[in-house]
Amino acid sequence: MKTATSNQPGQNTGETLQLVSFCVNDEHYAVDILRVQEINRMMNITQVPESPAGVEGVINLRGRIIPIMDLRVRFGMPAAERTDESRIVVVEAAGATVGFIVDRVHEVLRISSSTVDPAPTLSSSGNSRYIQGVAKLDDHLVILLDLDSLLGEQTVNAINRMAA
Repeated sequence: MKTATSNQPGQNTGETLQLVSFCVNDEHYAVDILRVQEINRMMNITQVPESPAGVEGVINLRGRIIPIMDLRVRFGMPAAERTDESRIVVVEAAGATVGFIVDRVHEVLRISSSTVDPAPTLSSSGNSRYIQGVAKLDDHLVILLDLDSLLGEQTVNAINRMAA
């Protein structure tokens, strides 16, 4: 478990964030640990016709039907072959339970909120709306994802229809 701390003037240094970190296309991302229900190895995904963009299909997870989204596709990155390190991170987002396919899961991070800068304005395309902030660790940056924005209302409605 890594701990990153920094005391920058004018920032709240009292709050510690606990995050699950993972890689997609060699970039480091993280989500709030309280939003993560579980992390699973890859399993068979059943394709569903007319799924929203980026939704691979569904899995049966102990009797629950969970929609699965490939974060590479959602982020507009090139597809990649799944490996032994590929994982499905099951999260609660925008009132839905959904699984995200990631290239590999790293660790649980405990970082001070002072190490997190607000999301940068990257372009007019709106892709930065998925970013809650950027954490500065000693050897790399970690992008904190805003899960609710990542899914969006249209995708959540379609996912809820799939799971019903």
